[in-house]
Amino acid sequence: MARSAHAYVRGNTTKFYEWLDANQKAVLPDGPPIWICGDCHIGNLGPVANADGDIEIQIRDFDQTVIGNPAHDLIRLGLSLSMAVRSSDLPGVTTALMIEQMMIGYRKGFHPRAETNMNEARPESVHVALKEASRRTWRHLAAERVEGRTVRIPLGSRFWKVGQEERDEIEALLQQPKLVSTLRRISADASIELLDVAYWKKGCSSLGKLRYAAMVDVGGRASRGRDLCLVDIKEAVKAAAPRYESVEMPHEYAQRVVEGARNLSPNLGERMAAARLGNRSVFVRELLPQDLKLEIENITPDEARRAARYLARVVGRAHARQLDDAARLAWRGELERGKSKSLEAPSWLWNSVVDLVGTHERGYLDHCRRFALESARKIKEVEIQPA
Repeated sequence: MARSAHAYVRGNTTKFYEWLDANQKAVLPDGPPIWICGDCHIGNLGPVANADGDIEIQIRDFDQTVIGNPAHDLIRLGLSLSMAVRSSDLPGVTTALMIEQMMIGYRKGFHPRAETNMNEARPESVHVALKEASRRTWRHLAAERVEGRTVRIPLGSRFWKVGQEERDEIEALLQQPKLVSTLRRISADASIELLDVAYWKKGCSSLGKLRYAAMVDVGGRASRGRDLCLVDIKEAVKAAAPRYESVEMPHEYAQRVVEGARNLSPNLGERMAAARLGNRSVFVRELLPQDLKLEIENITPDEARRAARYLARVVGRAHARQLDDAARLAWRGELERGKSKSLEAPSWLWNSVVDLVGTHERGYLDHCRRFALESARKIKEVEIQPA
């Protein structure tokens, strides 16, 4: 997180939730109770393929998904975009214009034809990501995730050995009919052969939780290795994102994640399933080569505005598909609150983003200071060790 202020925002969701807890009731509009991402930063959007290989830019991470206020996703995206702009050393005017474009894009996502309208101009970063995703094959996924090995997962710093009892539990898990049918959308009576499995040391959202990578052959020996799948098994825990208390959500943590994905990102949700591994709640998904994280770095002012408009439209579509026409109209009207005739962004959004940018800038510098002091301490300890 010390690499940049943008990276700090991505890795420190807690500070965002603390701000929401202190400010949402007094400042923010009450949006309709729908599934929201809960952690809607740039890195949690990107190309996502469905089971048939069709690719769209959609939300791609649902650890924090809840039924909550859609305004939270807007603010989180605005903060992420603003910090990306600051990391690119762009002026504050760019941030102001970018937030304006973000609101235009979000409202366009509520248009009745938003689901089928593919004429929206893509920013260069999105165009490159989609082009890269469309050319990727199983070889690219294997090279990226398991160092090109297609049957065994290489043990080392990223993948750790599992015990026989763990392996047996995971094999039994993957052979459950509801999970088998999730892989490649095949029939529930197809066989699954577990080729290898390893504990997966991954990003900050997985620290302290179960995370496994499993190499499986769908159809077993009869398929002769033609249907290899790399499966991600991840523990789900209680969401830290604020939710609406008046609505019912699944009590099982993994089921909450899957339901959120199915509502917000159909391409990903259709190939996810919730299960139990021992006494832990886990969700399972097949990793596809086309699934990529969107990276926006060193952008120009024009690219920042276009990216903000496009990505906000993606989020708007994810929210709008959960609402009927009357609810869509009501939420669009609420978004106008605080909007002047000359500005597209309502004051509550702009003030929220500005406040959060200041809070995170300070937090980032404090984090860097702690990181620098710890690094200096370790260097000193090495220097004074006896020969």
